[in-house]
Amino acid sequence: MSAPSNWFLYMLRTPTGTLYTGITTDVARRLGQHQSGKGAKSLRGKGELTLAFHCPAGDRSLASKLEIKVKKLSKAQKELLVRNAPECLENYPGLTESGK
Repeated sequence: MSAPSNWFLYMLRTPTGTLYTGITTDVARRLGQHQSGKGAKSLRGKGELTLAFHCPAGDRSLASKLEIKVKKLSKAQKELLVRNAPECLENYPGLTESGK
């Protein structure tokens, strides 16, 4: 069985407004894992998490590259991405690799 190509980039918001960025093949499952303390250590004990953004990101390799690029964005740039979520990532040059 081949690896799934339906990976997603997602951002979770903590009660203090911090945005956490990650990738997964199942956004709802991953949010549940984070909420139950079985996700990233940096989110444990932070309180109720909300899904701020999610978007298809291709296969695992492309999703990982996109995650790295988004993590390097400033808080203001991440907030802009969240606000424009329906337009997804195609309107953000430089975040996706051209020709792939």
